[in-house]
Amino acid sequence: MLIKITAIAVLLLTSSMSFASTSAPSKTATFEQLAQQQSQKVPLQIIDCRNSNFYNGWPEPQQQLGGHIAGSVNIDSSWLKMLDSSAFETLLRDKHLTPNLPTYLYCSADKAQQLTTALQNQGYHSLTTIDQPLNDYHGKLIALPNFQQLVPASWLYDLINGKHPRYTPTHGYKVVEVEWGPPAKYLLDHIPGALYVNTNTIESKPWWNKVNNKALAQVIANLGIRYDTTVILYARNNMSAARFANFLMYAGVKDVRLLNGGWTAWSDADYPTEHLPNYNKTPVAFGKTIPANPQYLIDTAQVKTLLKKPVSQQSVVSVRTWPEYIGETSGYDYIKPKGRIEGAKWGHAGSDSYHMQDYLNPDQTMKSGNEITAQWAQWNIKPNQDVAFFCGTGWRASEAFFFAHILGWKNISVYDGGWYQWSANKSNPITEGTITPASVH
Repeated sequence: MLIKITAIAVLLLTSSMSFASTSAPSKTATFEQLAQQQSQKVPLQIIDCRNSNFYNGWPEPQQQLGGHIAGSVNIDSSWLKMLDSSAFETLLRDKHLTPNLPTYLYCSADKAQQLTTALQNQGYHSLTTIDQPLNDYHGKLIALPNFQQLVPASWLYDLINGKHPRYTPTHGYKVVEVEWGPPAKYLLDHIPGALYVNTNTIESKPWWNKVNNKALAQVIANLGIRYDTTVILYARNNMSAARFANFLMYAGVKDVRLLNGGWTAWSDADYPTEHLPNYNKTPVAFGKTIPANPQYLIDTAQVKTLLKKPVSQQSVVSVRTWPEYIGETSGYDYIKPKGRIEGAKWGHAGSDSYHMQDYLNPDQTMKSGNEITAQWAQWNIKPNQDVAFFCGTGWRASEAFFFAHILGWKNISVYDGGWYQWSANKSNPITEGTITPASVH
């Protein structure tokens, strides 16, 4: 009998911690009332609980405006099903939200209620929902400068079904899945019409740098890509897609886009897939000399030149885990030396060499631009500098590079050789050990 009572008690306790617990409906307000509160300098916090694509700048269906209210943070209510109570608490802390301030939410009524319930379970009580569509907001909305290059799965679905969505390609398009090795998962399921690129055809030993320009041009031609073709890339883990994006931008493709959230976004939306492989049957001339944008990839000598500039003018950014950065591990079983390039700043990454949690939302979409910019700024990585990203062999660095591109940063590049090539030469200066952000200012 004691066991049964204990089990019931545990069940009741678990239910009280669940996001699905019942709660009182939140108060409602208008955008005008929110603006009045802001004009009175009342301390408050604003949560945009819509899909991150709308927060970035894409307009919602049947609406004209895209972007977010200045100062708002993005917590998509759909993330709640991916988070337990502890993970949600960590998310709120990372976004610098506090239960003590009046909190305004704007998204659809059902999503706002879901988030209200979850916040109440975390001790938030002063919660107000804006009960108007964003079209009724009369202030200036903030959008990422190049949000069009980071596309929602819904946009891609409309495109491949001939619906001509906003920002549709003007000179044709190709959808390409990019993965390491033979197309095992691609042949099980992929986005309809998608071509396939094995990263072994675009990288070469010994350092897994970009293949020579002639070989890269052949891969691009075989895909049927010209310089003016829109290329939409995705992967099971978007690092590999971002790697090819960097190479295509280097080559001179004018319109390279990344599926926000990659394969996960397509799969979670339950859009149709296919399993038969697709091939481009007619190679084309690229139409420009490759590389048209050599500045997007730099080598070891260029990194050394960059490091000679004052730290206020340049950033050589280590997109690696903290243990990699301080020299506790190399991060790879095939890379033996540990440490970092002397003078490199820490750009954050994730839990290991295959993850980028510091840059991604729970649904694998790009984290808020404000959050990425803030984590870089802490280490004196600024948009007005010459910024070169590196990691072990270029994949994580390429994802950070592409996000910087989405944010509108201009003087950006990927150090192709990364830690693998740099550390292999004992004459290249390296260092290790813990440092503080203040030491790189």
